[in-house]
Amino acid sequence: MKLIRFGNAGSEKPGIQLENGTRLDVSGFGQDYNEDFFGGDGLDRLKNWLSSNSENCPEIGEEVRLGAPLCRPSKIVCIGLNYAKHAQEAGMKIPGEPVLFFKATSAIVGPNDDVVIPKGSEKTDWEVELGVVIGKKASYVSESEAMNHVAGYVLHNDYSERAFQIEREGQWVKGKSCDTFAPLGPFIATKDEISDPHNLNLWLNVNGEQLQNSNTSDFVFDIPTSISYISQFMTLLPGDVISTGTPFGVGLGFDPPRYLKPGDVVELGIDGLGTSSQVARAHK
Repeated sequence: MKLIRFGNAGSEKPGIQLENGTRLDVSGFGQDYNEDFFGGDGLDRLKNWLSSNSENCPEIGEEVRLGAPLCRPSKIVCIGLNYAKHAQEAGMKIPGEPVLFFKATSAIVGPNDDVVIPKGSEKTDWEVELGVVIGKKASYVSESEAMNHVAGYVLHNDYSERAFQIEREGQWVKGKSCDTFAPLGPFIATKDEISDPHNLNLWLNVNGEQLQNSNTSDFVFDIPTSISYISQFMTLLPGDVISTGTPFGVGLGFDPPRYLKPGDVVELGIDGLGTSSQVARAHK
């Protein structure tokens, strides 16, 4: 299935996207896409419910805003420098074990909402990433069992303010957590929809110019390794998102660096996970 949420910001309802692109309102199911949903066999229950109720689900118009395809999770755990070429362009060595940082869940917005350049920012950057949505509580899980804890996958643009991230005592979370810095979606593709998450093309354009174009086969640490590793330090809860890192082509890596200006249009996509687009605007 492809899970979506739609409607005005703060009042989103759950929906699904069919193979032909039609979007259906499934709010009659009675549960949003939250921790209880993912952790309580929600995907199976929704599938069973749809088998006898899909014909009664209203269609959602193309003009309707899409929100993030899951309710605010307990956490977004990000993996830094997880593509070899990106580590090189950032001037950092390939890490010997995953580099972890958090991204505030208050940064989550819909896939096509504006990205707001923070107050005082001169170095707002882009990062196309594959997000992994946790479907079952994970604590001290083995690599061999890790994929059993995955519900699905989602497109994420891990926006970053590089001065806040790197130049102010190197505390990455400050440069990652600004409002609007985590557009998710357009949908969550359940695990069965993606045959090989380690062979997905991902790309990003700024004002029509392609700046990122790579494949998840370039991961330094694959998904089972990452889930198992993170679970040694914290419990992953259903609905949590692991953002698996970005490939080369970020603004920081250019000479001279390139950062977003108001009016810039960022478009990105991953095989099987759709596309999203954000317009940069200045903080009011």
